[in-house]
Amino acid sequence: MVLLHVLFEHAAGYALFAVREVEEISLLLPQVEESVLTIGKFHNVVKLVAFAPFKSAQSALENINAVSEGILHEDLRLLLETSMPAKKKKALLGVADAKIGAAILEELGYQCQTGGVVAEILRGIRLHFHALVKGLTAQSASKAQLGLGHSYSRAKVKFNVNRVDNMIIQSISLLDQLDKDINTFSMRVREWYGYHFPELIKIVSENYTYCRLAKFIGNRKELSEESLEGLEEIVMDSAKAQAILEASRSSMGMDISPIDLINIESFSSRVISLSEYRKGLQEYLRSKMSQVAPSLSALIGEVVGARLISHAGSLTNLAKYPASTVQILGAEKALFRALKTRGNTPKYGLIFHSTFIGRAAAKNKGRISRYLANKCTIASRIDCFSEVPTSVFGDKLREQVEERLAFYETGEPPRKNLEVMKEAMVEANEVVAEVKRKQEKKEKKKKKREKRRLEALAAAAEEMEDSVEAEVRAGAPGGCLSGRGCGGPAVQGGAGPCPAGFVGALGPQKKTAQPPQVREAACMDLAFVSSPGWTQPIYLPSVSLQENDTEPVKKKKKKKEQESLSEPEENGLEEDALPKKKRKLTGEAAQQEKKKKKAAKDLEED
Repeated sequence: MVLLHVLFEHAAGYALFAVREVEEISLLLPQVEESVLTIGKFHNVVKLVAFAPFKSAQSALENINAVSEGILHEDLRLLLETSMPAKKKKALLGVADAKIGAAILEELGYQCQTGGVVAEILRGIRLHFHALVKGLTAQSASKAQLGLGHSYSRAKVKFNVNRVDNMIIQSISLLDQLDKDINTFSMRVREWYGYHFPELIKIVSENYTYCRLAKFIGNRKELSEESLEGLEEIVMDSAKAQAILEASRSSMGMDISPIDLINIESFSSRVISLSEYRKGLQEYLRSKMSQVAPSLSALIGEVVGARLISHAGSLTNLAKYPASTVQILGAEKALFRALKTRGNTPKYGLIFHSTFIGRAAAKNKGRISRYLANKCTIASRIDCFSEVPTSVFGDKLREQVEERLAFYETGEPPRKNLEVMKEAMVEANEVVAEVKRKQEKKEKKKKKREKRRLEALAAAAEEMEDSVEAEVRAGAPGGCLSGRGCGGPAVQGGAGPCPAGFVGALGPQKKTAQPPQVREAACMDLAFVSSPGWTQPIYLPSVSLQENDTEPVKKKKKKKEQESLSEPEENGLEEDALPKKKRKLTGEAAQQEKKKKKAAKDLEED
């Protein structure tokens, strides 16, 4: 009997379930389908065989990408090889997606089934998954699904920012809208200003120039010979400028009030600014097309190429279209009308706006449009799937279209496609090598700049440390870093111990290896806190020093006397350790004897 296993892909990991021995026909009964909704009854249908959780969020994203593309990931392969029955003929695996089922059958040899009973079982597993897997709660399962969903969506929309065709789609849409708006507004300016100066419409036909002239002239009665130079600068023609000046003197237009002129000039300024913005937008579109689809723009122009990309939805969609679809792209209405009425189908769509079809004879328009659509498809596929975009192929394809036009007119045979593509490949390889060399050069320069910046920062930090250290030394004689000048050796880079116990020069390289403590400084009325983590000394007000400045000297003398008393004997053996009280007594006795000797000397001198 064939044993059915079901593979379930979850955001937390892969799960393999074994379906208990039940009849396949009975699983499709309405009563059985309803039992899927209750966990108690569903436990009698399926049993968890193995669960392989994902190690990390990155691993989960890689696995889900592989599943969506129909690729067998190593994690899934390991689970199936270890958990599925060894006899592959008696095992049947139920999967949700037919693509991953085909990949499993090809690589592992397990028969896969989709739909029908498998779909019902997967529905129940999806509903009760957190209850079927031990240690997995509904909250953690929903969090895993949410996180993986965000990661998957982010990875789908994230790609090279320099090759984003969405910007081209928006730009060409805005360009078309601007053309309509500028035409509408220019007609409004012509009609409005035509009441005052109707002759100007016949002299100047271009909208942008007319709006500039309307703003410059204003009241036609104020136009004089002095304005001739300004008119010539706008219309770029001395004859037209003279004609405008003469027409203003004999115009039949009505007089206009100053407030009306102000409004006309303001509206003309808006139209002029819109026209200038359109020029800038067209330049932006050209630069984006040269980055995203250089071959397509070199073949049929930036505007027509952008319209094709916009109509297809993306460059990838355009690359997937056959040449016959690209040929009539944009003429869908005419196509379906022709199919409905059984008339002639259209020969061209958006590619009609390219110069090639306009230059061809009427009888050759269909032939050249078919040939041009073929070359557009090749160019779009090269742009979409090449790593380094280059316009070499577009230029070569354009040459082929020119040769085909010449062939239709003169009969001169064009070059073969194989020869042209070989030439293009050689040139493209050279261009790609040059681009890569420039990129490597830029990377090296960038690394050098970063290195110099870090070196400059390090040098500035060293100078700062040196200046701080110099200021501290300048404030204390003898080079003492404490700033008090006790006369002891300078503590410079650990050159010698300070009698006050001052440790750690000012700088990050000096760190004390002692535990945090507050020690008295004999040379100053401050205490020093030292710790392995501190990079600079911290001073706190001392609380243990006496008011008398001679007190530290007395302490030193007492210390020396105690050291002299505790020195080892001449035979090299140390004296027995005395208790603290006895040591104190012996020290006091020695001082009394010294006082007596001093008193005796004073008496003898007297």
